[in-house]
Amino acid sequence: MSSSAILETPAENIVDTPKLKVGFVSLGCPKNLVDSEVMMGMLHHGGAALTPDATDADIIVVNTCSFIDSAKQESVNTILEMAKHKIAAGGRARKLIVAGCLVERYRDDIIANIPEVDAVVGTGELDAILSAAGLTSSGHAADSPFTILTAAQISRASSAVNQHSRPESNGTQLTQNVSSRPDPERAKRVEGEVERPASGTTTDAPSGPWALDPEPSSRPEGDLREQQGRFSRAEWHGAAAALPTYLADEYTPRILSTPRASAYIKIAEGCDHPCTFCIIPQLRGKFRSRRIGSIMAEAQNLIAQGVREITLIGQDTTCYGEDLGLTDGLAQLLEALAGLEGMRWLRFLYTYPNKVTTRLLETMAKHDNIAKYLDVPLQHASAPLLKSMKRGGNAEIFLKLIEKARRLVPGIVIRSTFIVGFPGETQEDFDVLCDFVQAAEIDWLGVFSYSDEEGAAAFNMPAAGKVPKRTIEARRRKLMKLQQKISTRKKAEWVGREVDLLVEGESEETDLLWEGRTILHAPEIDGKVFINDFGPHETLVPGTFYRAEITESHDYDLVARIVE
Repeated sequence: MSSSAILETPAENIVDTPKLKVGFVSLGCPKNLVDSEVMMGMLHHGGAALTPDATDADIIVVNTCSFIDSAKQESVNTILEMAKHKIAAGGRARKLIVAGCLVERYRDDIIANIPEVDAVVGTGELDAILSAAGLTSSGHAADSPFTILTAAQISRASSAVNQHSRPESNGTQLTQNVSSRPDPERAKRVEGEVERPASGTTTDAPSGPWALDPEPSSRPEGDLREQQGRFSRAEWHGAAAALPTYLADEYTPRILSTPRASAYIKIAEGCDHPCTFCIIPQLRGKFRSRRIGSIMAEAQNLIAQGVREITLIGQDTTCYGEDLGLTDGLAQLLEALAGLEGMRWLRFLYTYPNKVTTRLLETMAKHDNIAKYLDVPLQHASAPLLKSMKRGGNAEIFLKLIEKARRLVPGIVIRSTFIVGFPGETQEDFDVLCDFVQAAEIDWLGVFSYSDEEGAAAFNMPAAGKVPKRTIEARRRKLMKLQQKISTRKKAEWVGREVDLLVEGESEETDLLWEGRTILHAPEIDGKVFINDFGPHETLVPGTFYRAEITESHDYDLVARIVE
């Protein structure tokens, strides 16, 4: 049986008892969102019903972010806000579960200091969401009372079913801190479930040259950095010692929460890089890739459900396959996925500058359905500061990379992010960054203020080199002002173009406009295309592609009219 087969829900999974209602809040990045979708799939398969209304939930799950201080504070605030919906506070919820990166960092502290929390589930323990909710895989409530899960109670085994489905509902199944546009019609469609075969049985393997992939091992860089203590949590009070090793596959339950035609696929987990400002390796573990056959099977399943835009994500997508022994693994994966029938738009995010190869760029240029879009966080342009960040590179190297990308991939759009205020950043360093931004003319640019994170190597840098917060914010504002001028000029170049537009629905800003994206706009993070003229149509259908003409431009957004 193929992984995309649609089956009726087995009778043994149907229970007569009322279903527990579970509400989700997902914070942070798209990678965290996929984790939320997986946990929702597991809960749905376990017999729970999902609700978008916290006041109607028996169980509330908060999937947290812990990347920087502001994200941690948002996570804590959200946990406390959701605690107000518990029975003890006059609400309905019997249980509050905290999941995600904050758990990996502060597991014991959450349990000790927020008594309203009943269970915690880390990034490598997604399977434990069933036990945390008091459910079993058969869909029946467990006999044991709600208890706080300890590290010893949680296994990091892989999940046991295959499902890309949406439960029957008239509303969204997930609250996010990003502006997704849920589609009620999509939530009504229920696709089938395919059980993972028991040991010793056989099923039809994914077709094509990727059916048999090499066994994963690890990257030599990751092994070396593990020896050097890169992944150590020894100084993290309240964190479990064991690193996450979980890796989803095509058999993992998942309920999509993205707009109807779009989905993310997480192609890898973890990170081996030594960046001194970052704690992601400690939070997510060593880099590990999914097999190409597994990713192909998931993509085929999504396409069969009507998904036409797939965005590949991971902590570093350009490292993909190195632990599998592949060279240019991301290029190979893109080549395979681009050939799938029904794949309208394909893009990837989160690349590392020194791993953007000629073959990767040529693969992008070769296929019309691969977005001419390169997301490459550069972080800075000053050589001394990049060395201190353990990133490497400099303004000249990065300008050559951008020139090469624009030469090999005509019309390519570049997205990048930068950090201002990293310890030791001088005015001269900042001036180098400003000069670089003006010379590079990056299409989409984000600027982060440096956040001192305990556990990151930069946290222990000399206090004398720490940049005052006031200076950091002033530099961030200046850099964004420079970029605004660049963006305004580059967006003006769009006026008069005809483009394919994926319509997402009514604008959240005004009922008078609708919104959409081109293939050069990534979901959630880039500017918007507002639609003020439906052309020959009385109305538009969200999740549908239309031909449109760009009629106006603003600093970051565009305005379009539908032409067909």
